[in-house]
Formats: sequence, C-alpha cells, structure tokens
Amino acid sequence: MDFPVSNLIRDSYERFPRQMKVAARWLVDHPTEVALLSMREQARRARVPPATLTRLAKRLGFDGFEKLKEVFADSIREGPESFIRSAEELLVRRHIEGDEALIGDTIRALHGHLGEFAQPSAIATLTAAADLMVEARQIFCIGRRSSFPVAYLMHYLGSLLDSPTILIDGMGGSSTDVLRAVGPQDALVAVTVSPYTRFTVQAADFAVSRGAKLVALTDSDLSPIAKISEIVIRVRTEMPSFIHTMTPAFAAVECLLRLVAARRGNCALQALAANEGHLAEFGTYVLRTPRKPIANF
Repeated sequence: MDFPVSNLIRDSYERFPRQMKVAARWLVDHPTEVALLSMREQARRARVPPATLTRLAKRLGFDGFEKLKEVFADSIREGPESFIRSAEELLVRRHIEGDEALIGDTIRALHGHLGEFAQPSAIATLTAAADLMVEARQIFCIGRRSSFPVAYLMHYLGSLLDSPTILIDGMGGSSTDVLRAVGPQDALVAVTVSPYTRFTVQAADFAVSRGAKLVALTDSDLSPIAKISEIVIRVRTEMPSFIHTMTPAFAAVECLLRLVAARRGNCALQALAANEGHLAEFGTYVLRTPRKPIANF
C-alpha cells in the first residue's frame, strides 16, 4: 500500500540527521504500525527517543506526531479490508510461554509478510519485474551472506527455464569480472537487506552506470539500491526474534519465476524437458516426480 507521506520522506531523506533517518525508515517501512501504535511504542520499536518522532513530524510540515499519524490512519481506513485484517494479525502477539508460542509468533509473522504479495500493488510490481526479465538479454543475479541463497535460487530456477541468468558468486575472487559484460540490454536482480552488503550496492551502482536495469529485492524503499532501481520488490524481514527472515524474498523469487515461465510458454517447457533428460542420463535423483504442465506453474 502506498502512503502519501512516503514520497515526501524519500525526497528529504538524505538531508535528515542520522537519528531522524532511523525514524523516517520506521515510518516508511511500518506504515500500519504508525497508524495503530502509540508514539512511545513506535519510538521503542524504532529505537529512537520519542522526541525524534516529534521533530521528524515537524520537519515534514505537521504540527506534531499525532497529525502525522492521522494521515497514516486515514490511508489504512481507505485500504483493502484484507490488508487491514492481515496487519492487525501481525500486531496481535500472544504472550504465552513455551515452544508453541515461539513457533506460533513466527508463523503468524510469516503469514502476514507473505500475504502482502497478494495485494494489487505487489502483484503489479512482480508483473513488471517479470516483463523486464523476459525482455533482458542477460539477467545478472547477486546477493551476499543471507541474501546469497535467494540470488542463487533466481539463477538456478531461471536456468531450468533456459532464461539467460548469470550468478555473480565471486568464485576465486572473480566477482567483478562477470560484470564486464553488463550493458543496456541487461538486467541485474540484486538482493540485499539491512545491514546492506557493500559489494551488492557497488555492483548495482556499476550495472546502472552501464545502462542495465536494476530489479531490487530489498526491505525498504530507502535502502541504498532502491533509489537507483527500475523496480523495487519490497520484502519484509522483521520477525519476533533476534534474527531476520529471508522467506518473503524466496517467495518473491518463486512468484517471479512462475511469471517468467508463463511468459516463455513452450520455450520453458522444452527447456525443462531437456533438463530432465540430462538429469536422468546422469541418474541425479533417486526418485523422480512427474513434471507439471506449464499451465500449473
């Protein structure tokens, strides 16, 4: 869901003091919580003093934080009912002792994060990204640390569909070598979440400088790669624990590749058949499952 204050924050973000930037990210990344939680609770979750939220609101032209909060609340009320219900489920935390409570909190958080992909704005973003990827001459995929498996999945599944994916994995320190070939007809799918990895940001900057189109899988519209991206696929990472989740990023990739497969049609089917024949020749799998038709991608 797009919130009217978000664009104002993005335009002014680089001029904010450090703590105000932290508060601004909270507003952009947690619009529903801004509408529903008290200022003190938001300050606690954003890890800034409450006064910082007040100063930010005034910096944005509001009389105080409550006036800013009203704008977010109005947008929530105008939004789809399913979004409101999903958001409220995220805010309801069951303080029950034991393993059941820990698992329940985790699954509820994931359910809320994944449910956001069913919103019209997210569907439009994924569709646009798939169209861009199908038109690209080469699709470079990059991610570091916890983001690497997501980038690898993009490359692996793409290669099964005979999509021209290239993984930037840095074997033998050769990461930058792959980017020599990047150009205006190419796309770079970059995966990075806070705290953003330096090489991914550098690679994104370089690819864009060479004319490539950037698709960012990232956790915030204020991340270092979002502002230079052609398309930003927002993936939530926050969890009720000390670790962040990459599950929404994996889900985004699976949605993207399903859209790409549908667009490639018979070409994807032929590529999958050829790949299965190759794997069978080498006896790769102990048990084989029937391939689903393209219509069920």
